[in-house]
Amino acid sequence: MPEQSKSAPSKSSSTKARVKQKASEHVVNLPKSAELEKSKIAPGYYRPIPEETLVTWEAPARPFKKRNKQFFSTVFIIAVLIALILFFAGQVLPVALVISVVFLVYVTAMIPPHNISVKLTNYGFYIDKEAFAWYEMGRFWFEKKQGFDTLQIELGRFPNRLSLVLIEGQTPSKEDLEAALSEVLLKEKPKPTTYEKASLWLSEKIPLE
Repeated sequence: MPEQSKSAPSKSSSTKARVKQKASEHVVNLPKSAELEKSKIAPGYYRPIPEETLVTWEAPARPFKKRNKQFFSTVFIIAVLIALILFFAGQVLPVALVISVVFLVYVTAMIPPHNISVKLTNYGFYIDKEAFAWYEMGRFWFEKKQGFDTLQIELGRFPNRLSLVLIEGQTPSKEDLEAALSEVLLKEKPKPTTYEKASLWLSEKIPLE
């Protein structure tokens, strides 16, 4: 009998399989409903609930997009024009601020971010070694930044907002995170601040790429 030809699996199918396998590793495991038990020795108090890890993952600390020469040329020209205007107006200190901003833009556009470890528990978030409890958080929402999906969470302390990069197959899905966070926080995108409005207006009027 003629041998049946065995077709090798395509690269796309094997890639999808790996993505599904990685995605299954980052499913948010919601705990059972917590039942509060009254303390037997402290009137008005309840026994503490043990901490449970819901999901952990690693992702870049911030969105990163490789920039082309046009981006750096445009930033440099704009910075020189602003610096000259400020210099001839006798404002020397703002010139130093412009130079600092340009240097920061150059560094963040050239150096890829490091990876951070994120752990979500029934107590809140752990970003590397720093803890963020539920009572410190406000609203949450999802937002596109430089082509990446991100999770944004309001904070009542510095840095005032948590911004976590989400990557398919490497981090939990938006649906899983929304289901977990909605148990504690309100999903609502706040109105843009004056700084965000100005940044959006500048990006529309003066495209850097």
